[in-house]
Amino acid sequence: MSNELCTEQEIITLVHRFYDRIRTDEQLGPVFNTHIHDWDLHLDTMVRFWSSLLRGTASFSGRPMPKHAILPNLTSSMFHHWLMLFDLTTNELNNPAMATQARDFARRIARQLWMGYQVSNFPDRAVSDLYATPGSASQ
Repeated sequence: MSNELCTEQEIITLVHRFYDRIRTDEQLGPVFNTHIHDWDLHLDTMVRFWSSLLRGTASFSGRPMPKHAILPNLTSSMFHHWLMLFDLTTNELNNPAMATQARDFARRIARQLWMGYQVSNFPDRAVSDLYATPGSASQ
C-alpha cells in the first residue's frame, strides 16, 4: 500500500467510528468493554495498526494473536458480526478504494484470529475456516 490510498485522518475516522459501534453493540460491546481498560490507548493502537496496513507507515508493532487467544467464549458468529459492523463502517467512508482494501484486510485478519483462537483454545479439535459455512463452528 502507499500513502496515497488514504489520509491519516481517514484512518482515524474509520477506527473511531468502528469502535464507537463496537462499544455500544449488544453482542460485542460487553466483550470489548470488559477487556479494554484504556480506550484511548486502544484507539491509538488501532489507528497505528490500520495506518500500517493501509498507508504502509510501519507505525504498528505488536502481536495481536496472544491478546485475542485468551479471550473467553469467542464464536465464529462473533467474528462474522465484527465483520458486519466493520462493513457498515467502511460503507460510510467517502473513499471507496480505502473501504475496499480495509474490508479485504479485515476478512483476512478475522480468519487468522479465528483460526488462531481455535488452535489455542481447542487443540484437540479440527480447525474450521471462518468462511466455510458461517456459524458452523461456534465453539
